[in-house]
Amino acid sequence: MNTTPETSDISRNTKNVVVLSICQALFNSGRTLTFIAASLVSISMLGDDLTFVTAPITMMLVGTAAGTLPAAYLGRVLGRKWSFVIGSIVGAAGAAVSAYSISIDSFVLFNLGILLFGMYGGAAQQYRFAAADSAPEHIKAKSVSIVIAMGMVGGVVGPETVLMTKSLLNLAVFQGTFWALTVFCLAAAVAVLGIDIPKLTRAEFEDGGRPLGQIVVIPTFVVALIAALFGYMVMNFLMTATPVIMKIEAFTDNNIARVIQWHVIGMFAPGFFTGSFIQRFGVVRIIVVGSALLLCSVIVALMGTSFIHFFIALFLLGVGWNFAFTGGTILLTEVHTPSERAKVQGMNDFILFTGLAISALSAGIIYNFFGWMWVNIATLPLMLTILISAMWLRSIRKKQNITPAAEQAKTIQTTLLENPEQLP
Repeated sequence: MNTTPETSDISRNTKNVVVLSICQALFNSGRTLTFIAASLVSISMLGDDLTFVTAPITMMLVGTAAGTLPAAYLGRVLGRKWSFVIGSIVGAAGAAVSAYSISIDSFVLFNLGILLFGMYGGAAQQYRFAAADSAPEHIKAKSVSIVIAMGMVGGVVGPETVLMTKSLLNLAVFQGTFWALTVFCLAAAVAVLGIDIPKLTRAEFEDGGRPLGQIVVIPTFVVALIAALFGYMVMNFLMTATPVIMKIEAFTDNNIARVIQWHVIGMFAPGFFTGSFIQRFGVVRIIVVGSALLLCSVIVALMGTSFIHFFIALFLLGVGWNFAFTGGTILLTEVHTPSERAKVQGMNDFILFTGLAISALSAGIIYNFFGWMWVNIATLPLMLTILISAMWLRSIRKKQNITPAAEQAKTIQTTLLENPEQLP
């Protein structure tokens, strides 16, 4: 039975989406586990002075920022598969260091281990871009959103793993949790061997494309970065501080785990539908809805500190993040050619996770000196910026009658004109 190129492309895309979804589920299970356990380990190690209670989360995000450009480079030279494998092994090493540091009560070594685990995130965060690499144009948004959606598994597995392993085998509290994190990383290294994403052609590899300076001023790139960065910073501000304030307010570890669990479900479950929503209503409108949901989350959080307030606020926070982040991801795929994707995606994620590292540390400092209310208020300018930028891009596209497909075609045409040796 003969298969057409289109059928072959769809079959390969389906396989890639399945494999990347498994890897995303493993990564996010480990990441959610770390958000919960690292904060609780910090409280135990630091005692009464909680100024640097969010330092481990900050180090994880610093590691992610530091890992983005090397991961993009390795993906360009070795291919996506081996970039992801190397990243997973580095993550496993970091998790093992963190587990050992708990046994000797070393906060510095614990942060070093979390930093290494964060570097794995620099590669794993590019699963979403890998889903778009070989996807036919008409299902690209769905492919990306499904891979992002599978992070929902982490919302269930991560918190449950924390509860099941925090006192494992009579080890120091939470040491077993970070040994479990090591297993998640190694499992991802094995699973990702199944992806089938073609390497760049010789012409694509040798062509550097347009300078980054030309790309980063394109309105679509600007809004893509703002939506993903500021949406993530809002989410990170509140998610990082929530386990700390809930612990101080005498909520149980089970209560904290449940709030974070449903927050993560809110982050990723909508991804099964976000791609369809984007196709139907347009990516800019979905980003606007996302910023509105983030605002609703902050309003609920400011209304009280009961379990239900934390639960609803963090769930809305997750859904709002999904719309803003997925929208930003889809926008970014519209502005680069295959030869440009490594540097554009790498630079985007470097800026993104550098901002997140700053926001994570800032959340702890703001909470320590000003309290929970100001942690929430500090996010308002970020949400307003997302909303204004999305409306600005919508206005530009409406005036110029530019569709995403037309914009991408224009990008490719410009690159070919600047590099005539690629013309057939």
